[in-house]
Amino acid sequence: MAGLYLVGAWLLTQVASTVLPMFGAPDWLPRSIVILLVIGFLPTLIFSWVFELTPQGLKRDEDVPIEQSIAPQTARRMNRMIIAVLVLAVAYFAVDKFVLNPRREKSAAGVLASSNAAAPNEKSVAVLAFANLSDDKGSEYFSDGISEELLTVLQKIPGLHVAARTSAFSFKGKNATAQEIGQKLGVAHLVEGSVRKAGDVVRIAARLTRANTGEEQWSENYTRNLKDVFAVQTEIAQTIVEQLRGQLTGGAANPTTKAEIQAEVRAAEKGGTKSVEAHESYLQGRFFINRHSEKETDQARAAYQRAVELDPKFALAWAGLAQTHVWDCNYATEGGQKGFNAHLAAAREAVERALALEPDLPEALFARSMIQTNFDYDWKGAAGTLRKALALAPQDPALLMQAGNLAAARGEKTQSLEFDRRAVALDPVNAQARAFLASALSVTGKQEEARAEYARVVELNPSAPNSHAGVGLTYLLESKFEEAAVAAQKDAADWARLLIVSCARWGQKRVPESDTALAELIANTSETGAYQIAEVYGYRNDKDHAFEWLERARRQRDAGLPGLRTDTLLPNLHDDRRWDAFLRTMGLADDQLK
Repeated sequence: MAGLYLVGAWLLTQVASTVLPMFGAPDWLPRSIVILLVIGFLPTLIFSWVFELTPQGLKRDEDVPIEQSIAPQTARRMNRMIIAVLVLAVAYFAVDKFVLNPRREKSAAGVLASSNAAAPNEKSVAVLAFANLSDDKGSEYFSDGISEELLTVLQKIPGLHVAARTSAFSFKGKNATAQEIGQKLGVAHLVEGSVRKAGDVVRIAARLTRANTGEEQWSENYTRNLKDVFAVQTEIAQTIVEQLRGQLTGGAANPTTKAEIQAEVRAAEKGGTKSVEAHESYLQGRFFINRHSEKETDQARAAYQRAVELDPKFALAWAGLAQTHVWDCNYATEGGQKGFNAHLAAAREAVERALALEPDLPEALFARSMIQTNFDYDWKGAAGTLRKALALAPQDPALLMQAGNLAAARGEKTQSLEFDRRAVALDPVNAQARAFLASALSVTGKQEEARAEYARVVELNPSAPNSHAGVGLTYLLESKFEEAAVAAQKDAADWARLLIVSCARWGQKRVPESDTALAELIANTSETGAYQIAEVYGYRNDKDHAFEWLERARRQRDAGLPGLRTDTLLPNLHDDRRWDAFLRTMGLADDQLK
């Protein structure tokens, strides 16, 4: 009987510990059951020792004659009962281990993940694209621009974490809930709104909500003359910063804090204009430059040019104008060397105009760092410019990408990869950020990961230059030549497509096809794609032609040369004495980079 009691008590304890919490039982109840069972064991043991169960009921052992004792039969029945209880116990143990426990762990993991997702930094915010409610749907640039300018200002406020523009604007036109947006962007607050523009009157509605609940924390409607839109933007930015800081301090901002916030917002707004017409042109420029295509970069440049003509002291417009010229130097092939030189000269002039007006303007410093890295090969100068820019705007994905580009130029693969990962973390749906990350992964030998990133680039922007060709490069480096050629054929940029196709066909020993692709590359891009031509020759182990085209790329200030030290198509050149000499000419020898 004592044995049966022990087995039954153990089974009861296990069931109680599992079932009672499901009903919200207090913690003391399972403990009380265990204590009572322990207390009850001693009387049970004594009882089973002193008494015997007979057909006439319970009798003391000494009162039952031996010949009338049924203890052996009772023992056998008890054994069968114990076995039955043990079977139940084993069955319960199996169910608990293989069914209930995995569910509990999954549930706990889900609760933990939910808890983590629901508790981002309280000083984090995403500015979503404001809805365009104007009758003129062509005014979308204006509503986008208002929200983007607000985002840019908040991004420069110390202590705030602001979701990057590309990721925040990816929810435009989608019916996502506040909770979904907050979770995907990792922010605690959302800024939403709408803009209605009619003639010289603009109506702006803005609201701040908690992402995890959708609860509105602040909202305001503004109906102003168009010339007063700047004051509205400033007021909205200050109010949002006050609201976020007030939640952390548990009350409204005091006058001193308000004055500090106003100063921070004014500092973040530097480089602007008071001209309504120049401001509208600037917003159009930002709208088009974010499309990242050659045609729309031309439209952005025209808009920025109008802005600086309307207000020559508009530093942000000069910085935007510089960035359009740099984009053409990096990607466009139309106009050949003459067109490249014109764009580079215009970019330099625009950067200097912007920095003369605002020496600490991150947007202008970004453009200068690109010129220093991609065309001047001034590695130390670029590093100094980027340090200054990142100190002013540490959350700017474009600056982080540029820092990764510079690290790659210096041969610092790990640092380059880290910068690019940070850029993607801040702006996960930015195709250019993912392209930089994919390249950094490929350089470090992570071809499968790189391929996955290039696939995301294609998904985000199918016309992005070197996206499909990037997929092809990862296959090429794994000697999967047919897959490489097929993938690259889809690329929008001829120079990228022809580079990979020529190398892949060479790897397959289909020399005539490789020669055809190379000949087309030389015919079409010799003035703007000399570096890619050098890569083909380097991959072929044709060292003389490779160095000849590398030197031509240097003379033409080819934007591909910053990738020289980490280029995965040029290892055949490394054992040639001309390799170290060329690195020294470029200022990329180890001792020159110290």
